[in-house]
Amino acid sequence: MTGLENTNVGSAVPAEYPARRILPHAPLLAAARGERPVHRPVWFMRQAGRSLPEYREIRAGVGMLESCFDPELVCEITMQPVRRHKVDAAILFSDIVVPLKAAGIDLDIVAGTGPVVANPVRTAADVAALPSLEAEEVGAVARAVGLLTRELGDTPLIGFAGAPFTLASYLVEGGPSRNHEHTKALMHADPKTWHALLGKLTDVAIGFLRAQIGAGVDAVQLFDSWAGALSLADYREYVLPHSERVFAEIAGAGVPRIHFGVGTGELLGAMGEAGADVVGVDWRIPLDVAATRVGPGKALQGNLDPAILFAGREVVEREVRRIVAEADRALEAGAIGHIFNLGHGVLPDTDPDAITRVVELVHSL
Repeated sequence: MTGLENTNVGSAVPAEYPARRILPHAPLLAAARGERPVHRPVWFMRQAGRSLPEYREIRAGVGMLESCFDPELVCEITMQPVRRHKVDAAILFSDIVVPLKAAGIDLDIVAGTGPVVANPVRTAADVAALPSLEAEEVGAVARAVGLLTRELGDTPLIGFAGAPFTLASYLVEGGPSRNHEHTKALMHADPKTWHALLGKLTDVAIGFLRAQIGAGVDAVQLFDSWAGALSLADYREYVLPHSERVFAEIAGAGVPRIHFGVGTGELLGAMGEAGADVVGVDWRIPLDVAATRVGPGKALQGNLDPAILFAGREVVEREVRRIVAEADRALEAGAIGHIFNLGHGVLPDTDPDAITRVVELVHSL
């Protein structure tokens, strides 16, 4: 991508989303749309977080969910990696369970564990009792987006939501799970209840994304963090139709849509069918191989192993160059763009300077 001119002329803002910025020169948006960015865009999942000393300082004594509903704090935390690393996008500081909490589900994010649900959802009656998400319940998130779009200048803001399957896994298991045994048991033993549950969670994801889009985010990412626990057959039958509906319902917004999951190498083809413009790839699959699985016409995102950032400068540079070369081969194989990222989130003990150096290197290639 070295020396390419920016031919991104931007997109018209749909009338129903009057807050949308037009960012005709943003490399990330250009790459996502198959246009020619001035340099290869790069951002990092979990770039705002525990790897930054300024984040640890500002979050001291403040709970995770409390932070997510404080617009000024969300704005500051989201801005921190943009200021420090000069990444090509900000991603809204939030959590995938925020819309569930906002809707009234009794859950908390426990340090060292993750989301914990007080009353797991495992029966048809449990599903019927789940509340809907109303736009005003995530008004604080929308206000944070408004603050950020004024602060970010020409840097795009990515909004996000948890995909229906991953949200369901937390609700059914009651928290993070290694084997997802309750989730898979419900899926297979009671498909009617399962699809009713995912239907409700699809509505939640759509509502949360629409609130962010309406407030002005420039792209969105749907995280299906635990989809890699599924076989391809199960993914197609029990998950794909619901993810498709999420992407279909926000298609008219005119923002790039990114789809990402962990351990989803065997699912990439199906995930590519879900309707996203960009498919995220974790570090297990080379990007050129991923391009053949996803098929032509999609941009790819990824996929440096987060642990490589601990290996020293020479190793990091070697691996970044390898991934860029694989991405270039992916472009030759039919991918329409590449957004450099990690294959999952920044690990908490990562040296922030290592992240900054990756950004500088990617921009130079």
